[in-house]
Amino acid sequence: MEVFFETFIDYLKVEKGLSYNTIDSYSRDLRKYEDYLKSLGINDPKKIIRKDITDFLFYLRKDISPVSIARYLSTLKSFHKFLLREKITSTDPSDLIETPKLEQKIPVYLTLSEVSKVLKSSNLKKIQGIRDRAILELMYAAGLRVSELVMIKFSDINLEVGFIKCKGKGSKERIVPIGKAAIHFVNKYIIKARDKLLNKRVSIYLFIAQGGHRLSRQSVWKMIKKVVRLAGIKKKVSPHTLRHSFATHLLEGGADLRSVQEMLGHASITTTQIYTHVNETRLRNIHKEFHPRARKG
Repeated sequence: MEVFFETFIDYLKVEKGLSYNTIDSYSRDLRKYEDYLKSLGINDPKKIIRKDITDFLFYLRKDISPVSIARYLSTLKSFHKFLLREKITSTDPSDLIETPKLEQKIPVYLTLSEVSKVLKSSNLKKIQGIRDRAILELMYAAGLRVSELVMIKFSDINLEVGFIKCKGKGSKERIVPIGKAAIHFVNKYIIKARDKLLNKRVSIYLFIAQGGHRLSRQSVWKMIKKVVRLAGIKKKVSPHTLRHSFATHLLEGGADLRSVQEMLGHASITTTQIYTHVNETRLRNIHKEFHPRARKG
């Protein structure tokens, strides 16, 4: 079975051009699936039947959430479709297995006031603080994923015109405009902090860690946790929260859904539509709180 898994992963890398993080997620799911199949004595994909897959998903239920179950099933469906397409198998045992319906959760986002507090929590007297402020401004200005942010090259940003080029999921490239605040703080970082962080080293990447290396996703996570704590915000905030806030505030300001979809780099507008629910929920809460008859029977 291991050979077939490796062939599938190579296909995802070479032909589909998926990101490192997505490939890593597929690999972890398939390793778990492989271990389960081994426990059943199955080492030939032609011997896998629908019940093996449903039993595997049932086996996972005791340890992981429904969201993770759905992700595993998506991985297995992709794998078995690949085997069928390559004529390694003659049937797809996953074909009739339905993906569980998940409750659509409204994403956590920050209010304008909270965003302002977070942005102002970096210590601009330190070079790391100047860099961190530039990161926060850019993530909020362009709705970047943290994986996109750390891979931005120095040549990907144009401060004169005011746009940034980044690669999203599936290595899809998009260009997103950035505003005056982000331009100001990124420029300040380049002039006052970047060379000092490089310490005479050379890097193609925009954001640099102490010692001249490319900044890691984990470092950005830690930094955001720190500034959120300093800002006194109690919400559970992650780097993705700034992306959620970017989309929510654009729609609240009157942006059309298609433009927000393009800036976020969503393949489907269905994914972007979750932010219209955020806006609707906020309006309902405001109406309930302030309308004189909203709470009367």
